[in-house]
Amino acid sequence: MKHIEKLAAIREAMKIQGIDGYIIPSSDPHISEYLPERYKCIAWASGFTGSAGTLAITQDFAGLWTDSRYFVQAADQLEGTGFELVKLKVQAAAEYADWLGEQLPAGAKVAFDGNLASLLVAQSVKDTLEPLDIQVDGHVDLLSPLWEGRPELPRAQAFLLTEDTTGQSTVAKIAAVRAEMKKNRTDAHLISSLDDLAWLLNIRGQDVPCNPVVLGFVLITTETATLYIEPSKLTAEGIAELKGYGVEVAAYEDIFKVTSTLQATAILIDPKRTCFALYDSVPEQVKIVEKINPSTSLKAIKNGVEIENNRHTFVKDGVALTRFFKWLEENVVSGDLSELSIAEKLRGFREHQDGFVDVSFTTIAGYLDHGALPHYSANEKSNYKLKPQGLLLVDSGGQYTTGTTDITRVISLGGLTQEEKDDYTLVLKATIEGSQAIFPVGTRGYQIDAITRRPLWETLRNYGHGTGHGVGFFLNVHEGPQVFNAAAIDVAVEPGMITSIEPGLYRVGKHGIRIENLVLTRKAGSSEFGDFLDFETLTICYIATDLIEKSLLDKRHIEWLNNYNQWVFDQLAIHLSPEEKNWLAEKCQAI
Repeated sequence: MKHIEKLAAIREAMKIQGIDGYIIPSSDPHISEYLPERYKCIAWASGFTGSAGTLAITQDFAGLWTDSRYFVQAADQLEGTGFELVKLKVQAAAEYADWLGEQLPAGAKVAFDGNLASLLVAQSVKDTLEPLDIQVDGHVDLLSPLWEGRPELPRAQAFLLTEDTTGQSTVAKIAAVRAEMKKNRTDAHLISSLDDLAWLLNIRGQDVPCNPVVLGFVLITTETATLYIEPSKLTAEGIAELKGYGVEVAAYEDIFKVTSTLQATAILIDPKRTCFALYDSVPEQVKIVEKINPSTSLKAIKNGVEIENNRHTFVKDGVALTRFFKWLEENVVSGDLSELSIAEKLRGFREHQDGFVDVSFTTIAGYLDHGALPHYSANEKSNYKLKPQGLLLVDSGGQYTTGTTDITRVISLGGLTQEEKDDYTLVLKATIEGSQAIFPVGTRGYQIDAITRRPLWETLRNYGHGTGHGVGFFLNVHEGPQVFNAAAIDVAVEPGMITSIEPGLYRVGKHGIRIENLVLTRKAGSSEFGDFLDFETLTICYIATDLIEKSLLDKRHIEWLNNYNQWVFDQLAIHLSPEEKNWLAEKCQAI
């Protein structure tokens, strides 16, 4: 079926069931950002492949609500599908619910599949529509009967990590979570989010592309811990090892039976990371305490073993990136390179490094105006051939058994304009401002966001995405709870957190620039005014200097850049061939 035919089929199913509005979120029962093929419902229905968006369908209109990162991509992919792009005013807001409330009369019915909507999303929809006398049903799956050949859930093997890698045992992690349960006066805790599960049990898998996680749920009580997973994913030895840690293994689908017959007094559930269907299955007599998963905050603070492993990982990643950019510079004149081919080549350089498992997300190789699309993903139709002219943005990362990387660099392939130089320099200046920040304990992410943006704001420039996100340890490249963006999220930046700093600037139809490093929050010192923190830059890859308009930088920015590039050379030189070493030395020369 074509997408417009799928839309017609959904509308027919809505008529049969008396549904006036149907909502399709971009999620799964684990409220994941990156989805197994079975749960790519928005892509199946509309053709839109971005990682953030919501479809809302009535008999008269079908729209995709998404944010500015995807405006260009969505407009292109939705053409001819019957769906229209609706631009979100506030990222992640449930503005489609407000629209449904304006369009539908009292007595209308709106539905969604509670397996695909978080409790927070479901509550937003209900709170918006039910006061308008619009019925909301969160237990309607219209897609499964229509989706011929829908992919099955993945069945790849999972594996356990040793304490030498993780720095903390499963037993100790469960004890830490139980301590938080006790503080919240709960005797049960449900974990649905895959990265929390992976951290807690020191388990990794291959169920989601680019994210080394395994599909499952964990239910912890004061006395027991149970992993609900497809049992064939674990070896007999793995099951026995978990049992030794006090963790029983049960069938994946049994979680719904268990929650519906729960005997606990009170259960701790994260409303952002738990699907509505599971939440709604908890018996009425069980008190539900809605708070962030304790494991989310615990895993954000990397321990000493994780930090040291990460440092080794960034050296390996830096070697791969150095070889890639050298190869790119030497071969771009051939006219044979393309956005897709260089992404594959970069993966190849990473694959040669010890411990490489996968890329940490689909590489963004945006040439010319494609660089202005922050979440651009090349395909056979859009794939630009590279020429020795214009800017190239490469945003990429690797999953290694000793850490996760995420880096963005921009290089000139030739013919620089003054506008490109000015834009590049101001973005670099913003990256440096964020990286040099010294701030008091208790500082929130939105304050770091503002510090980083200042050089761009001063010149009436800005960018539409956040400045930074947390990064997992051999886990998801996007990790909470900390985030550097404009939202007033009440999460302090703490020592041990690894976060990206990635300001950008995008001129639609021309070029895009983003310079991204990962930083580790650390203690900076104390004074009579309190305790202060700063950042240690972890990413090891030269920052191109031939694009810089030096007059736009202050002395301290130039010193930071020269010191950083010298540090990059010192860290990597021993791992490079003489030819590679000479090439990098030239790139790292002081300005």
